[in-house]
Parts: sequence; C-alpha cells; structure tokens
Amino acid sequence: MPPPDEPAASESAPHIDQQDTPDGGCCRVLGPWTAAELTLQPVWDALSAKLKALGPSTAGAAGPAGMWDLREIEQLDHLGAQVLWDHWGRQWPEKIELQAAQRAVLERVAEFSVDRPALAAAGFKQSFLKLGEGLLEVFDHFTGLVALVGRLLLNLIKLARNPRDGHWRDLSGHLYHIGATALPITALVGFLIGVVLAYLISQQLRQFGADAFIVNILGISLIRELGPVLAAILIAGRSGSAITAQIGVMRVTEELDAMRVMGIAHSYRLVMPRALALAIVMPLISVWTTVAALLGGMLAADLVMGVTPAFFISALPEAVLVSNLTLATAKSVVFGVLIALIGCHFGLRVKPNTESLGQGTTASVVTSITVVILVDALFAVLFKNIGI
Repeated sequence: MPPPDEPAASESAPHIDQQDTPDGGCCRVLGPWTAAELTLQPVWDALSAKLKALGPSTAGAAGPAGMWDLREIEQLDHLGAQVLWDHWGRQWPEKIELQAAQRAVLERVAEFSVDRPALAAAGFKQSFLKLGEGLLEVFDHFTGLVALVGRLLLNLIKLARNPRDGHWRDLSGHLYHIGATALPITALVGFLIGVVLAYLISQQLRQFGADAFIVNILGISLIRELGPVLAAILIAGRSGSAITAQIGVMRVTEELDAMRVMGIAHSYRLVMPRALALAIVMPLISVWTTVAALLGGMLAADLVMGVTPAFFISALPEAVLVSNLTLATAKSVVFGVLIALIGCHFGLRVKPNTESLGQGTTASVVTSITVVILVDALFAVLFKNIGI
C-alpha cells in the first residue's frame, strides 16, 4: 500500500505497489508499462516521483524492498523495460519474479544497453588537441588551394598551346552570369555607399572649412580601396557561393565521378573557365562599382556641401593619380582569381550529401570574404607609397 501522504496510483496507469511480506519488502510492478502510457506527462511525473522515492537500486537490490514482482504487469514493451533496467542500475535484482516473455524483453534491453561514458571535462589537453585539429584542417585547405593554383597554371599553359581546345562557350556563359547579371546590385550598393560616405565626411570637413577636400578623400578611398573590396565581397557572396553550389551538386549527382571515368580533368573543365571569367569580370565590376559610388558621393556633396558636379569632375583627376586605378585593377584581378579558386576548392570537397553541400557553400563564402580582406590589407602594406 502507498504511504498515507502519497496519492494512490490509477489502476490503469503504470505504477509500483510496495508490500511487506514475511520474506521482506516486495515491489509489485502493475499496469501497462508501454510507450503509449509512459510518454504521458502526468503518468511519467508520478512514476518518476515513485522511483525516486524508492531510491537508487544498486548492487541488484530493490531499494527499500527486497524483491521485484513483474508477473502482474498488463503489458511490457522495450521502453518500460528500459525504465526498469535503468532504475536497477543496469543489473538484475537478486530476487525477481517474472514471466518468460517479460524476461525476454528485459534480456534484449540489457543486451543492447550501453553505459554512456562520462564526457571528459574540457581541459588544457582537450583544448590543445582541438587547436591542433583546427590548424591541421587549415593547412589541409591551404595545400589544396596551392595544388589547385598549380593545376590552373599548367592548364593555362596547355590552353596557350592549343587555344582551339579551350571551353570558350563555358567562359562566355560565366562572363554573362557572373558579370552582366551582377551589374544592378553592385551599382546600387556602390551608389548608396558613396552617398553615406560623402555625408559622413562632409560633417567633419565643414567644421574646418575644407569642403573642397571631399573630392580627394572620396576619390582615394573609393577608387583605391572601397570600390574593389566592395565589388569583391559582393561577388564572393553572390557568385562564389554559386560556384561552390554548382560543383557541389555535380558531386551529389555523381557527375564529377562520371567525368573522372571519362578522363575529363576537373581543373581544366570546371576550374579554369570560372577562374578566367572572374579574372576578366572583376576589374570591370570594380570600375563599375567605383563609378557608381563616385556618382553617389558627388550627388551627396552637391546637396550637403554645395560642391558642384562640374568642380567634382574637374578636381578628381588632380586628386587621384592614375597609379591608384592601376593598383585597384590589379587587386581586382587577384580577388577574382582567388574567389574562383576558393569556390571551386570547396565545391570539389563537397561530399555526396545535402548537408555537406550547405556547409561547403557557407565555408566558401566566409573564406572568400576573409581572404579578400586579408589580401587587400597585404596590398595596402606593400604599395603604401604608390599613388599617395
């Protein structure tokens, strides 16, 4: 009988009835111990409280009671058997009464129950090993990119020797999809960046009466730095992800394996056309984005500071040397090749499942943007005395 302060369990729900016998305490397991009953929240809460009141069953004992009687269970499935097995400490009680079918279910649960190893606390060793794994992964990606660059150079030499063997139709298609279709978004973003930058600069220059110098600041910052970097980031997010997804889908659909069987080199057929297309398109998109940004800055300067477009256009060539445009163009070519190689690299590493495809696309975009910013910083340090 349950204690006086504990409500009696419903006869139609799984419960445990404690009784005193001449041989000691006995736990009678009653009701249907099935998933349909145990997954009901009120039933599970009441049963959990009862098992907790019995105390942990260790060394095969039955808590306060000395024997377990399962013969009156209406129905026992694997979930109910797992609850009892876990309460017994994954050991058979010393005294137990049960039917043959119930023993078979419990033995099956005992056979496939595995003790869960305790998770090791994150210490210095685990952190050091995790750091080492990360460095090895970065080194693996770096060596893969270097190998991809080497194959690209060999393919360019092969193309120069036999231009007729080049995949010019693919190149023209990539020029259109990567370049022409990106013109509206790059122009819009560039124009808005120019407006915002000119407005912020004008607030500071007006304090010193240096309104005319807005042409110098906008010209240098947009032509030399912001234009190429902004265009590269937009293309990395737009076209770099598309490149990875295209090649990744080819991996999922086993087209890459079919190409290898037919003796078609992935680097010559897939990587080189995309790298050439981005190397050609990126300088043009960079100039397009820079012009849109300058137009936005010129409009904002006219509205906020009264700097007329005629003065802006006439003062721009004197404020910005041609070497800045040359440097920006060279950077854009490098950005384009890197974005193409990174996109192809992660695309070729995609595994034949959709989860890997999503992870590869995300990693491609993040890596491309990071590399663009790092390379731009390297150019800024190496060519700090040019065009200034």
